Amino acid sequence: MPYQLKIKLCIIDMPITDWPAAERPREKLLRVGAKNLSDTELLAIFLRTGSTGQNAVELARNLLRHFGSLSHLFYADKTALCNFTGIGIAKYTQLQAVLEMSRRTLNEKLEQGCLMNTPQLVRDYLRLSLAGQQHEIFMCIFLNTKHQVISTEELFTGTLTQTSVYPREIVKRALYHNAAALIFAHNHPSGNPEPSQADKTLTHVLKQALDLVDVKVIDHFIIGNNNILSFAEHNMI
Repeated sequence: MPYQLKIKLCIIDMPITDWPAAERPREKLLRVGAKNLSDTELLAIFLRTGSTGQNAVELARNLLRHFGSLSHLFYADKTALCNFTGIGIAKYTQLQAVLEMSRRTLNEKLEQGCLMNTPQLVRDYLRLSLAGQQHEIFMCIFLNTKHQVISTEELFTGTLTQTSVYPREIVKRALYHNAAALIFAHNHPSGNPEPSQADKTLTHVLKQALDLVDVKVIDHFIIGNNNILSFAEHNMI
């Protein structure tokens, strides 16, 4: 076994407090920044403690291995997460609080400026709100004449494979907000963001309905597990 690998394995067997300072997740974050840490290291910092027979890093690694990714872990239901050894209701509620604070922070940033000047912020917000969900959710972002965000609303919730979207309700909400434009977004729980024919037809129908009340459709995003598809970027709107 290579010498460096032996050292790594020995470190993993120790309590984190006994690790060399350079290898501890918290100290590493302070030294090189959060963006340079692995998913396992970031999750270990959040967890803070492990459980019997495993430290926080091992628990984080086992969680990611079991659920498949951070997004699947974040959107796992309470029963699935709390039944995992080392995770209880306290850590579950902490995780939900962190996710909601992150969503609210991104939403505040969206509302502070012109949405067209912050395309990546829109994607980050939609990914955090919709990626990894176990059922389809249809969301609208309502904009004023300067393309500033008036409101974001989850209007329709469906099943694993589909959701019923009613154009009349979207028109009513657009008029309620006095919106000049809007953006649609929905997720594909399958993880594949490619639009179905039903997605394309729905977008066309919604655009026609909103044209009648002089509300412009800017884009329709489909959120998968790791990718987001923009109708506008693919000339489908």
